[in-house]
Amino acid sequence: MTLPRRGLVLGTAAAGGLLATPFLARGQAALTPVRFCLDWAFQGPQAPFVLAADNGYFRDEGLNVTIDRGFGSGDTPVKVATSAYDIGIADLSPVIRLRLTTPTSDLIAPFVIQQGSPLSVMTLKKTGITTPKQLEGKRLAAPETDSGRQLFPAFAKAAGIDASSINWMTVTPQLREPMLVRGEADAITGFEVSGAFSLQSLRVAPADIVSMRYSDAGVALLSTALILRRPYAEANARVVTGMIRAIVRGHEAAWKEPDAAIAALVKRDATAPRDVEKARMMSNFTFIRTPEVLSGGLGNLPIERVQAAIDTVRSAFNIGTELPAASLYTPAFLPDAAALKLSA
Repeated sequence: MTLPRRGLVLGTAAAGGLLATPFLARGQAALTPVRFCLDWAFQGPQAPFVLAADNGYFRDEGLNVTIDRGFGSGDTPVKVATSAYDIGIADLSPVIRLRLTTPTSDLIAPFVIQQGSPLSVMTLKKTGITTPKQLEGKRLAAPETDSGRQLFPAFAKAAGIDASSINWMTVTPQLREPMLVRGEADAITGFEVSGAFSLQSLRVAPADIVSMRYSDAGVALLSTALILRRPYAEANARVVTGMIRAIVRGHEAAWKEPDAAIAALVKRDATAPRDVEKARMMSNFTFIRTPEVLSGGLGNLPIERVQAAIDTVRSAFNIGTELPAASLYTPAFLPDAAALKLSA
């Protein structure tokens, strides 16, 4: 079923007005609890979400949001699909794969936050690896739930790599970068903004890091998106729209006041290195504040781009099942255009 646009989600034009209006009557009604799972640990890219909570943006929407860290974009969709969480944030590619391989899955993505993909293979100059082809026969370390590992077949196909020659090492997120530094792995996969800055925190000079982005190999992918089950979305349209509006406000505030965003992050993880996480967050904005987004607003995503990302995943994993983009990407829950606009 394809959901209609905005106002028709609740069945009436009047309901559409409710979707476009923030919940301002704080204290006049009970807050709606929302269990929200991030895609990764509390690092720089996750700071805008916790800043939105600290600044009361979720409360402004009538929501009492509990934010938990994630353990990879391959893990968060499973938790949302099983209703362990109401809403999650995850790289869209593992969500697409789940939908393609599990016909009964009802996960949808009403809002794509990162239209640029930071998925990369990262290595160090000392390994001598400078091109994707040189990864053949090498040891790559990553958690099984890492979206960079899950989507490596797409990168391998685009870059002409024999994927069967890769020696995968399954590691915890905490061990991924240290193993590369110690020479126990030849390369790692993951979000560039996660891996590269974690390597820097281990005293690796930026000039010594080699990063091979999947997008540079021509892999058509989208990245971080809001995900939830269709029945939950249809039953809680105001919640979904409110979450989107608060998340946009959190990202705008983090861009304007990065120190405040990192302060909110450190409240969740006192061990987070402020300077590294601030640099990581600002680098991550490269994949969010794209020219298309700055001109058209977050959520301004052509359906053709979603279909291209779906077809990339289908091709990478040789999946015969088809998935129309409109059954996954459901922008009917977006707030009005003004609420999606980012400052230049």
